[in-house]
Amino acid sequence: MDETDDKPLEKNRDGDLQEVCRVFGPAEAEVVKNFLESQGVPCLISGQVPRFTYPVAVDGMAEFKVLVEDKDLELARELLKKLPEAEEPEK
Repeated sequence: MDETDDKPLEKNRDGDLQEVCRVFGPAEAEVVKNFLESQGVPCLISGQVPRFTYPVAVDGMAEFKVLVEDKDLELARELLKKLPEAEEPEK
């Protein structure tokens, strides 16, 4: 067995990371990451939250990318398709 099989995903380890989705905010990024990792797909989050007074995403601010290895890209996409869509709150 290759000794790298048990290691967590490392950013740019082999230059083989692909974006599986983009989300707005660190909480949503963590939810996606935790879901995929619970299904056996190692992930990495790329992004940062700028310091600002109002938590508003403008022109990509607070945008996060969830990255997976090339070999896991299709599986990750299929898993994310199975997630239920968030419902809009009733007014």
